[in-house]
Amino acid sequence: MATTCPRLEHALSDFPGRQALIDAIDAAVAHDGHEAIGHALAQSLEALIRSRTLQLPAVVLEPVGDHYARRLLYRSPTHGYVVIAMTWGAGQGTPIHDHDGMWGVEGVCHGHIEVIPHRVASRAGDRWRFEPQAPILAGLGETACVFPPADHHVIRNAGIDDVAVSLHIYEHDMTCCGIYVEQSDGSHLLIRKQLSLDAVA
Repeated sequence: MATTCPRLEHALSDFPGRQALIDAIDAAVAHDGHEAIGHALAQSLEALIRSRTLQLPAVVLEPVGDHYARRLLYRSPTHGYVVIAMTWGAGQGTPIHDHDGMWGVEGVCHGHIEVIPHRVASRAGDRWRFEPQAPILAGLGETACVFPPADHHVIRNAGIDDVAVSLHIYEHDMTCCGIYVEQSDGSHLLIRKQLSLDAVA
């Protein structure tokens, strides 16, 4: 299904550690190949979070009632990558989804995130079958890389009452993705979904 995806607009202009984060991503994308980029960036992002050099603005701790929030922090005018803060209220999460064919690096900045990778068992047209893998519980500063085609997973807030915040760095604007809706026979139907942004202020 074809989907027209709008461009992302309106990033936050400043917060502690912003330039250090940009410098780290710029250095990582100079590597050759997606895996080298991802692993270099994951190491730098972990160090920035754990050292408290990177301190995201207070707005990213504010959940949205009916969905997890996506807030644009930065888009590189030179390299095209984007930095998105995702805010997860209690009980909020995603269905099985992909990353629209692009690499990504994710890091936990607040609270705890549970990630459940899903391995593709079979595919017939838009119908997919998955095998869930062992859940991963990630806390402050823990990072992960996503490389297609092994990019199918579920993400959710692992806390009962607390807000969780994760930072997501994508190869370019991620305004669309595939979500996989479970059917009565246990298969999943692929649906293209437009992604939107929440207010940064």
